[in-house]
Amino acid sequence: MTPPEAPATPAAPFGRALCAMVTPFTADGELDLDAAGTHAAGLVADGCDGLVLSGTTGESPTTTDAEKTALLRAVREAVGARVPLVAGVGSADTRHTVELARQAERAGADGLLVVTPYYSRPPQPAVEAHFRRIADATGVPLMLYDIPGRTGTRIEPETLLRLADHPRIVAVKDCAYDLLGSTKVIGAGSLSYYSGCEELNLPLYAVGAAGYVSTVANVAPRQLRAVLDAFDAGDTAEAARLNRLTLPLAELMMSSGLPGTVTAKALLGAGPVREPLQPAGREAADGLRKAYEELLAATR
Repeated sequence: MTPPEAPATPAAPFGRALCAMVTPFTADGELDLDAAGTHAAGLVADGCDGLVLSGTTGESPTTTDAEKTALLRAVREAVGARVPLVAGVGSADTRHTVELARQAERAGADGLLVVTPYYSRPPQPAVEAHFRRIADATGVPLMLYDIPGRTGTRIEPETLLRLADHPRIVAVKDCAYDLLGSTKVIGAGSLSYYSGCEELNLPLYAVGAAGYVSTVANVAPRQLRAVLDAFDAGDTAEAARLNRLTLPLAELMMSSGLPGTVTAKALLGAGPVREPLQPAGREAADGLRKAYEELLAATR
């Protein structure tokens, strides 16, 4: 049975249970829009109330600007207006990010995922100026993506609190692994927080986060959402139990040395990954399949 939709609210502007969706490719490496639409519709039917396209899991570093737009349009056609679509537009170049943001707005994005500029490691005033430039460039709300392990630069809590005064900066995807800092910003009530790390989905939700943006949701959307549903129903023991059941698969998918894109596609059969990524080997794929089947068996 299709779970009831959880409409976006000011506290959860893009929904609660968001999937960082893979980008399917054909066997020869071209964008597979039919498969993308089918996957997106299945995720919504299984409980995702928001989708994030062209993020890291969506292989944004190796898809073209035109492919990003085509993907957004195809997914919108597949799911209609039932759930918010958040388009990844981040890059290391502010001008390019502005152009991607405008393209996503024209293509119908409900939100923009904007990562900290990477590699150049700008100081905090430059980080803040970058995000304000993107927020000023369109009428679409922003979810800032704080993932210093990939970008080399943190969005410091003080910077986030200043950015919260911008009317279109409304949310954060949090992969900073700083529960204290995140809790401080959540407590200020100015920004909606989304866990970007599966092991922190429930801990952050318990201190006031809006929900999660999950790679694992590509293969286990119903199981991840059930954790939030149990917590919202006041059954924290059941939420903890269900959360524990998801951890073996989440650990293999996200902490085994392979990128989440690779592990998700190994389970989904969503076509190849683009170089420099390489597909999962047979041993890794077998381990993922075993953990996935055990999760399904435990949550039937």
